[in-house]
Amino acid sequence: MENTHSTNGSGAGLLLAGRYRLGDAIGRGGMGKVWRAHDEVLHRTVAVKELTAALYVAEADRAILHARTQKEARAAARITHPGVVTVHDVLDHDNRPWIVMQYVDGPSLADAVKAADDHRIDAREAARIGLHVLGALRAAHAAGVLHRDVKPGNVLLASDGRVLLTDFGIAAIEGDVTITKTGELVGSIDYLAPERVQGAHPGPASDLWSLGATLYAAVQGESPFRRDSPISTMQAVVEDEPPAPDRAGALAPVIIALLRKQPEERPSVEEAERMFLDAMEGRSSKAAQAYVPTRHLSEREMRSATTSQTGPTEANPAPRPAPARPAPQPDARPAPRRRRWRTVALVVVLAAVVGVGTAFAYMKYQEGGDGSGGGSSQTSGPPTTTDSSGKPGGGDQSVPVGWQRVKDQAGFSLLVPKGWKRQMDGAEIDYTPDNGKHRIRISVDKVPDFENPYMHMLNMEKSLKDRLPQYKRVTLHSNTYRDQVKSSLWEFTYVEKQDFPGKRHAIDQMYYGDGGKPEYAIYMSGPDEDWATTRQQFDTVLQGWQPTSSNGG
Repeated sequence: MENTHSTNGSGAGLLLAGRYRLGDAIGRGGMGKVWRAHDEVLHRTVAVKELTAALYVAEADRAILHARTQKEARAAARITHPGVVTVHDVLDHDNRPWIVMQYVDGPSLADAVKAADDHRIDAREAARIGLHVLGALRAAHAAGVLHRDVKPGNVLLASDGRVLLTDFGIAAIEGDVTITKTGELVGSIDYLAPERVQGAHPGPASDLWSLGATLYAAVQGESPFRRDSPISTMQAVVEDEPPAPDRAGALAPVIIALLRKQPEERPSVEEAERMFLDAMEGRSSKAAQAYVPTRHLSEREMRSATTSQTGPTEANPAPRPAPARPAPQPDARPAPRRRRWRTVALVVVLAAVVGVGTAFAYMKYQEGGDGSGGGSSQTSGPPTTTDSSGKPGGGDQSVPVGWQRVKDQAGFSLLVPKGWKRQMDGAEIDYTPDNGKHRIRISVDKVPDFENPYMHMLNMEKSLKDRLPQYKRVTLHSNTYRDQVKSSLWEFTYVEKQDFPGKRHAIDQMYYGDGGKPEYAIYMSGPDEDWATTRQQFDTVLQGWQPTSSNGG
């Protein structure tokens, strides 16, 4: 691309806010364009999202778009997780907002699918991607944020193996006054959960449904509900079951479980996590199988099934075992199609009346669902701090209910569950409620021996995998923790033979401070059966972590 400006004042070479020099365009969609850029103050590569949609809307709708941009920045700032983008800056140029984000070298999932030889992602790799996105969503939901636009274009695959969720541009933040107008439909239509299409209030389960549709598209190479028009696509989302994901292998029942039409029939985040872990190992999850819906039988079939003494035949099929969670019963089957679709049509009409929201959604549909340009982004930044009034921006880190902040003499402070006590194990600092069965372990090395945490973890793994019975890696990869380039995450399981017999699950975040030292390792472990709780606690520990030494990073 030539180093010139376009007619609307944007293009390669443009300098924003006196510091961000635009390079080449790396993604585009119905809402805007994403540029690779150079921060000339901090001398680093960043990604800049230009919201080109603001050029084509009325002044009143432009104000709404600006407010949404600010909301995206606030949403991202409330989430502390390695798999969630960091927004560095929001600025105004050429009468429209621009968002400056951390740059990630790698394609979106949508681009990866297009580039694959058979236009699909391997099922085990898709399960790994799903597990990482699930972790990002869990952190967002814990912070009171719904994403509301999970789709392949918003899942980023970094070249070092990280998976990041970007674009919280239409996120709903708990407690905020809504920006969207009554009846407005925003998001990529074929990845909207059925309850959203019907105008119902979305919840965390809506993001899980979108994740299911995203993974379906990854393994099958096509969206499960896309039709020839927005109207028919929305109708398919509400009423049609997806074609069987025959390329998904052990991931298939997990996808089907996430795509249940009713939010209350979908698995929880904790249940879905275990399902993804099974699928990553190529195991068919029994828990996921329990969510696969049974076929609705007619009254005649029900009478035949209950009165027949001769067993099932082709004309009289026996019903499949009922799922473990509540599912629609035959006498409570969905209302007739005409009546249910009337609700969807009403939402569309209302959206058409208010204008801008549906225009954005339609543009995103026409662009192939990559609305915000999925070519770059970032991971989490520093934890949100609150002042005494609870508002973001000042004072000490807010302390969740049931937790306490501890200032450790070793040069850091952190959040620990109430009742957990400090212990020493050699040079390691532990916080534990039960003498180490569940524990937080902090290690501080003032002079690291390795070039980066990733190399250190690989070396540790070489020695530990021979010493830990039945050691199994879940993940080990470089990540970007609090803008620290030198950081890495390691998760694994093993079997303890002595102190606490049984399978254990552990996770370790390691990063180097400013200037490459000190090295901090923040580690948690516990029994595998408690992993869902331990993993949530680990997110809280990372969010509340505060080095107090001068070189803490």
